[in-house]
Amino acid sequence: MNPRRLFLLLPLLVMLSGCAAAVGGAAAVGVASQKEKGLSGATNDTVLAAEINHHLLQHDEALFRKVNLSISEGRVLMTGAVPTPEMRDIATRLAWQGDGVREVINELQVGSNDAFDFSKDVYFANRLRTKLLFDKEVRNINYTVDAVNGVVYLIGLARDQEELDRVLDHARNIKGVQKVVSYVLIRDDPRRFEP
Repeated sequence: MNPRRLFLLLPLLVMLSGCAAAVGGAAAVGVASQKEKGLSGATNDTVLAAEINHHLLQHDEALFRKVNLSISEGRVLMTGAVPTPEMRDIATRLAWQGDGVREVINELQVGSNDAFDFSKDVYFANRLRTKLLFDKEVRNINYTVDAVNGVVYLIGLARDQEELDRVLDHARNIKGVQKVVSYVLIRDDPRRFEP
């Protein structure tokens, strides 16, 4: 299993075990309700992620392990590294099969992400998450962060342009980050309300 996917699944496994399920589940509901998109939006995105992951796994376990999903209000951001352009195209097709997908953003890189790059990417993503957590001017729970081969990807909802600029500045100022790619929308962006 992809170490990144395992790292992301660990909190879910903890939530599913015994008493931790009740406490973890309640905490997840509390966090989800605080997001700009609300509890129902967070729930829809979680269900959509599970559905797309199911499609990826059913098609090819290797593809499932290589594709990372970040979803915000039905907007699906795919990151990771796949070995061929064909796998990249297949992942896009499978993502569109999710019920409620409004947009698929395919940022899958063709090539590899070796263990050394992976460790740097984990550092970049966690460093940015920490910066956002401690910045009182940023509502960090509205952002999803991923990094692949030195590129930091962001998706989510900013309260205003000033907040988004702060988030982008934090990302750009992490030593070693090659590029920052943002798919963050401002809270009142009309694209959020289009069918």
